[in-house]
Amino acid sequence: MQHTLEQFDAILALCRNLFEKKTRDYGTAWRILRPSSLTDQLFIKARRIRSIEEKGLQMVPDGIGDDYIGLINYSIMAMIQLELPADAPVELPLEEALRLYGNYAEQTRELLAAKNHDYGEAWRDMRLSSITDLILMKILRIKQIEDNAGQTLVSEGLQANYQDIVNYAIFALIKLQEQKQQV
Repeated sequence: MQHTLEQFDAILALCRNLFEKKTRDYGTAWRILRPSSLTDQLFIKARRIRSIEEKGLQMVPDGIGDDYIGLINYSIMAMIQLELPADAPVELPLEEALRLYGNYAEQTRELLAAKNHDYGEAWRDMRLSSITDLILMKILRIKQIEDNAGQTLVSEGLQANYQDIVNYAIFALIKLQEQKQQV
């Protein structure tokens, strides 16, 4: 379990670094996106991964690892969007964006530790394609919750689904890294 948390931390550091660099380049232009647009970005990334898995061929050179990183960062951006009031400025200071990113990353890490404990690291025995499918299912759930104006009767809300996407994407990246090490 400790090894998983160390792997989580290393991957999240990579994702946070990319988020910081893009924020330095573009500011927080992503803040203009409505939550449903961020969900569609997640959908596009996950569908590309699944398409490549199914076809066994990709035409654009960006690896699927980059798409899993995108799933992580867009999910954290979506959680930030849910927290900020509608009248919050589009442009956030870098320090504020990084603070918010860190808060959601830490909450998601705590969730991973709790679930990983209870499930006994079952994800390690899963196929990468199943992880991709679970991410797509979570995205479709988010779309349905958004279509229901955020209301659920008995189900987890938006943040829990975004956190699950982050964790599944990190699991996928860990599996990809371990596959490379075995070659």
